[in-house]
Amino acid sequence: MSIVERAKNICLTPKTEWPIIAAEASSTSALITEYVAPLAAIGAVAGLIGGSLVGVSLPFVGTYRVPIAAGLGLAIFTFVMAIVGIFVLSFIINALAPTFKGEQNSAQALKVAVYSYTPAWVAGVLQILPTLGIIAALAALYGLYLLYLGLPRLMKCPEDKAAGYTIVVLISAVVLFIIVGAAGAAITGAGMMGRTALSGALGGGAPASTSRVDQNSPLGKLQQLSEKLEESSKKMEAAEKRGDSQGQVTAAIESLGTLLGGGKRVEPVGIEQLKPFVPETFAGLPRTSSNAEKSGIAGLMVSKAEATYDNGAGKRVTLEVSDTGGVSGLVALAGWAGVQGEKEDQNGSERTQKVNGRLVHEKISKRGGSNEYGIVLGDRFILSAQGTGVDLPTLKAALSGLDLGKLESMKDVGVKP
Repeated sequence: MSIVERAKNICLTPKTEWPIIAAEASSTSALITEYVAPLAAIGAVAGLIGGSLVGVSLPFVGTYRVPIAAGLGLAIFTFVMAIVGIFVLSFIINALAPTFKGEQNSAQALKVAVYSYTPAWVAGVLQILPTLGIIAALAALYGLYLLYLGLPRLMKCPEDKAAGYTIVVLISAVVLFIIVGAAGAAITGAGMMGRTALSGALGGGAPASTSRVDQNSPLGKLQQLSEKLEESSKKMEAAEKRGDSQGQVTAAIESLGTLLGGGKRVEPVGIEQLKPFVPETFAGLPRTSSNAEKSGIAGLMVSKAEATYDNGAGKRVTLEVSDTGGVSGLVALAGWAGVQGEKEDQNGSERTQKVNGRLVHEKISKRGGSNEYGIVLGDRFILSAQGTGVDLPTLKAALSGLDLGKLESMKDVGVKP
C-alpha cells in the first residue's frame, strides 16, 4: 500500500484501517524509512520555508524571518526528534501494556506510535504559512483519537481500558518530552543550530556501507548507538519468546535509556556532588538563594544545582549547573554534529560555537536586558549563567573561575555499559 493511501485511510477510516495494520508484518526499518521519514520531513521543510522565507508578521515590528542557518539547523533537529519521539512513544506504549491487561509486542507498539502520529505530520505542511500553525496543532490532537482506537486492536487491551491507557501514555510521553525538550533547549540556546549540523551529521557524505567509519566521527557515534539499540531489541525479543513480561519491561526501559543516553545508561551524580560548583559568591555578588534537586524516572534521571546572586542594587545573576545524566545522549549529539550558529538584530546578538572542544553559548543584550553565557562539559554537564546588569565578560570570567576541570573529570561517573 502506498504512503498516500495509508495516510488517507488511517486519517479518514481508522476503525477499518487499524485491523489491517495489526495483521501486517512491517519491519522497523521499512516503517521508518518508507513512512515516518517522508512524512516527518513535511513539517520540517514546511517549517523552514514558513519561518525563514515567508516569515511571521508581528504587530508594530513587521515581518520577522528566522535566519536561514538557524532555520536549517532547527529543521534538522525537528526531523531527528520526530523519529526519536516515535521510538520513545512506542517504548512507553509497550511498557504500559500489561498495566491495562494488554499484550506486550514491540513491533505492534511501534506501529501504534507511527500511525497515530500521521495527522500531525500531514498537517505539518500548514507551517508554510506560520499563521496556520495553530491549525496544525489542533490536527495533531486527532492523533490521540487514533491512539485510543489503535491500542485495543494492536496491543490487545480491553475496550474499557483503552481510555485510561491512552491518558497514561499521553501523560508519560509529555513528562518524558519535557525532560528531552529541556535538554534540547539548553543545548540549542533558542534554536541556534547551524549549517555544520547537517554536514557534520553526514560525516562528509560517505555511505556507511562503502567506507570505514571512524568511531569518533558523528556517523561512527550514531553507528555505535544503533548497535546498542539492536542489542536491547534482541533482549526484548528474547524476553517476549520466554513469556517474561517483566523482562520485556526491563528491556524496553533499557532501550529507552540507551536511546536518550546516546548508547549508554547514565545515572547522574548526586546533588551533593554538584553543590560545590555553586559558590557563596559569583561574579562579585553574594549568594541570596540556592536549591538542588535530582528528578526524572528510573533510568532517565537528571540533577541540578542552582543559585541566585544579588547585590540589591540592580545586579543579579542566576547560575545553574546541571548533569543531564539519562538524556546526556542529546547533549552528546549536539557535540557530534558540530552544532553552531550566530545571529544579531537590534535587540542583541547570540552565538553557539565550539571552543577548545567544548560547546559554548553566548547571548548579549543591546537594550539593557539579560546577558547569558553557557558551556557544556564532557558532553554531559551544562553550566549556565544569566545576568542582569552584569556584562558578558564578567559572566564568562566567573564561570571560567569555577573548577571546570574537576566537573569535566566526572563525565564517566555513573556511566553503565
